[in-house]
Amino acid sequence: MSNLNDTLHRVTQRVIANSRASRSAYLDLIRREGDNMGERSAVSCSNLAHAYAGMEEDKAAMVSGRGANIGIVSAYNDMLSAHAPYYRYPERLKIYAREIGATAQVAGGVPAMCDGVTQGEVGMELSLFSRDVIALSTAVALSHAMFDGALLLGICDKIVPGLMMGALRFGHLPMIFVPGGPMPTGIPNKEKQRVRQLYAEGKATRAELLASEMGSYHSQGTCTFFGTANSNQMMMEMMGLHVPNSAFINPGTKLRQALDRAAMHRVAEIGHKGEDYRPLGFVVDEKAVVNAAVGLLATGGSTNHAIHLPAMARAAGVIFDWNDLAELSSAVPLIAQVYPNGAGDVNHFHNAGGMGFVIGELLEAGLAHADILTVARGGFADYAKEPGLEGDDLVWRDVGPSGDDTMLRPVANPFKADGGMRLLEGNLGRACFKTSAVDESRWTVEAPCRVFEDQPSVAAAFKAGELDRDVVVVVRFQGPRANGMPELHKLTPPLGVLQDRGYKVALVTDGRMSGASGKVPAAIHCTPEALGGGPLARLRDGDVVRVCATTGELSTTADLASREPVADPAADSGTGRELFGMMRRFADGAEQGASAMLATGGM
Repeated sequence: MSNLNDTLHRVTQRVIANSRASRSAYLDLIRREGDNMGERSAVSCSNLAHAYAGMEEDKAAMVSGRGANIGIVSAYNDMLSAHAPYYRYPERLKIYAREIGATAQVAGGVPAMCDGVTQGEVGMELSLFSRDVIALSTAVALSHAMFDGALLLGICDKIVPGLMMGALRFGHLPMIFVPGGPMPTGIPNKEKQRVRQLYAEGKATRAELLASEMGSYHSQGTCTFFGTANSNQMMMEMMGLHVPNSAFINPGTKLRQALDRAAMHRVAEIGHKGEDYRPLGFVVDEKAVVNAAVGLLATGGSTNHAIHLPAMARAAGVIFDWNDLAELSSAVPLIAQVYPNGAGDVNHFHNAGGMGFVIGELLEAGLAHADILTVARGGFADYAKEPGLEGDDLVWRDVGPSGDDTMLRPVANPFKADGGMRLLEGNLGRACFKTSAVDESRWTVEAPCRVFEDQPSVAAAFKAGELDRDVVVVVRFQGPRANGMPELHKLTPPLGVLQDRGYKVALVTDGRMSGASGKVPAAIHCTPEALGGGPLARLRDGDVVRVCATTGELSTTADLASREPVADPAADSGTGRELFGMMRRFADGAEQGASAMLATGGM
């Protein structure tokens, strides 16, 4: 194992220094909470009776108080394919708990919306703030003084960050995230992309498009492209919060069930009553956050985590920003190419060596912290191995070299020398640019802009032929305080068509795109947002805008200082959006995590 990379060391030390006061306050909080955590027998009999009343066959064991009681926080629903497998998990997890003399209770459920269902719909404006709702729901679930640890059942976009943010308020408890695994591979991703673009050009019917989409998203399990959901799972591995290398084992398999069983057994072992106490708040520290960022960069993960990772870190008292992410990106090579960055999906990624290969390579090159505290008995080195079964026994084996060098490569021979996450800055603000999904010839676009304030207007202009030229498409008033910062993936097919017609095209927005953003160069999450007079509010049609990932520039030649910003749009209502007015009003910027809850909670 090599010495720690100089850039990794420097960024980590800066994060530690910037977090000194907030991390100290957080650790004081969880130590105090841990010290105040008495035995359940000290809770009033009336309270205990309420908690035990529904437990049926586990009631006697809970009354005895001898074993750990594990809370289960579940994001189950069967509208979201990734979470549908969780339906039977509580029954099985309770059986696994009984095997070791423990008990388990479903502490609560959290909402889990599917961004794939709300893309381009007004419900997407609730998406980002659903993360705060999930965090609040997690805190409510864990607020009962009944639990010695918890299992967190969540996978997708806002669900894992929300679970993490809420669970960290109870960081004195040990917790393990339990993934459900990806659905089997469907139609080739290039075919899905081809039909989408044909439909955008009016050359495919709606029935043909639906058949193609259903061939891709076809069964229970996580969607197989490397978007935010699978990036979540990668990051939980990099932070040591899974049973090692359990992220990408398909649902319903015997190995999947063995890993779930191991999660229950392990969380009961690492509680405060035992000799191997590993509380969540100690596991999620500055080094774990840096490891998560390194994993994001090495695998070309979702740009949504430029927002989620700072928010999760803040909940643990760790300050991590885009400067840290960009500097790490300069040192961390891209060693995985998973769709939309490459041809194969996460099943191909896992079969080629997956997270075991990635972590082994990063550790060997000194590009990850080996000394983090994890939920695994053997520490972070365990995550460089892959699980398997020998009979009924769960075992971990060495991964070996990449099984497919079009999918995974060693650090010595990467796909790209850096991690593909660039920070753009200039008189239009700060933004993120994901270079790993964009051909290098398109990293610089300088052209007159066309300014829009919603996605449908872009689609209408495209259909009318108004964008058939070199153009920087600016979509503003899409930030957290304007409308909840929705993802804007409905823009990708038409902009991709323009690019394929030979035009130089780029997107600039204060809205979000994820790991599924595709091949169009995009300066996203632009902050300050347009609402309230941010620079994008001063742009006009025809202003020349420069987007350059090579030099890190996001600028215009227009004299913005001489202009008044356009008026802020009125807040929309309907589909529950008015219920989130408080979230919008108090949210902070994208770089800080775009959270009203953190901003007003002193975190």
